[in-house]
Amino acid sequence: MRGFLASSIGVTCAAALALPLTLPSNALAAPAAKAAQTAGRSVQPGIPGSTQSIPLVTLTGERAPGAPPAQGLPRRDVQRFSLVGVVWDDPAAELQGRVQVRTRAAGTGAWSGWQDVETRTAEHAPDPGTSESTSGRLRGATAPLWVGDSDGVEVRVESEGTAERTAAPLPSGLRLELVDPGRAETGGTTAPRTGADDDPPLTGPLSAETAASAEPNALLAPIGATVIPALGRADTEDELFVLRAGEMTQEQLAQPYIGPRPGITTRHGWGADEKLREKGFLYTKSVKAAFVHHTATGNNYTCAQAPSVIRSIYRYHVQSMGWRDIGYNFLVDKCGNIYEGRAGGVAKAVMGAHTLGFNNDSTGIAVIGTFNTSSPTATTVKAVGQLAAWKLGLFGGNPGGKTYLKSGGGNLYKKGTNVRLSVISGHRDGFATDCPGRLLYGKLGSIREQASRLQGRP
Repeated sequence: MRGFLASSIGVTCAAALALPLTLPSNALAAPAAKAAQTAGRSVQPGIPGSTQSIPLVTLTGERAPGAPPAQGLPRRDVQRFSLVGVVWDDPAAELQGRVQVRTRAAGTGAWSGWQDVETRTAEHAPDPGTSESTSGRLRGATAPLWVGDSDGVEVRVESEGTAERTAAPLPSGLRLELVDPGRAETGGTTAPRTGADDDPPLTGPLSAETAASAEPNALLAPIGATVIPALGRADTEDELFVLRAGEMTQEQLAQPYIGPRPGITTRHGWGADEKLREKGFLYTKSVKAAFVHHTATGNNYTCAQAPSVIRSIYRYHVQSMGWRDIGYNFLVDKCGNIYEGRAGGVAKAVMGAHTLGFNNDSTGIAVIGTFNTSSPTATTVKAVGQLAAWKLGLFGGNPGGKTYLKSGGGNLYKKGTNVRLSVISGHRDGFATDCPGRLLYGKLGSIREQASRLQGRP
């Protein structure tokens, strides 16, 4: 039966500072109305969410002789937002210093303590020389930090030196980006803001852009579906022949190694505003490896808020950093829910912007959170294994094996180097970075074992 099915398809389917910093007297905090006027990009009618983009100013305070000045903003009222980051003009420039923010909770009016924002993020980017990297729209940026529903902010950015080097000047064009994820589209309208970061059920007709984004998943779920349902092993194997029969080897046809398809929340399910991203899709030839990441957005979110976190990261990647779409191919929350990332089809080889130099022939799986000192949940680790077993299985990948990828350029491997990597690797395996955090990286061995077992490998 399987041989008949395969042959038939083949025919028919082709970092808190001790000294406070103060603002000069001619730059006082502005009220919310003023903030709205100076925001570089604000909410557009009929589109959920918004981004306030506010230039940073020079801060005064006690500084070491010769030290470059700090920049930032004093406490100020702003339009409501839930995610914060800092961007600058030159995507090749590094911010060698510390970025800290304080925010005011919209519900209680309480100010948070100072929180560090991850500054080293150049390793999450489109590959050098690609159309996405040469678009002229890219900016340097910190990682985004999820702070929850907020209406006040304070930020400070300081350059820091080391024993080997003096403090470098800060990049030019520093701006504070405050992202409001809005509400998911519910029949073409934007629900009133209530202070919560979770969403009402999705109802109503689809926009043309949403329908176009869903089309590459049409063989897996109906257009407009919010979830691609999980499948058992037998149905997953049958689906594999439908999707990939013409590209499978005789060995794969005789013995397909693939994990059961997990349930995946679609872009429509997490409320992607498809008008934000660049039209069309980018593909690579295959998926030979899966790189595991953390989003470095912090762990202070609930699972009900995860779609809002993803919408915020999406808006930050596209509008603030200048990418064509969200960079990751998939995201996984602390409850083990799996989400479709970059558009183009969850079963296809979609080109991401997650591992600088190795976006070709790979997929990027990002766990929502920061895992340098906090451990991912067992449920999350299990979900990453399930996703990897299925996704790699579509392309014949062995989760416990090794593969070769050609570097597109980075700080570990020069462009053109053929690099031997684990089929399931951490971001730090392809680039000198902390990602995916020490404690998530330490789970990769169990993820490989689980994924191999789910594929039915001996």
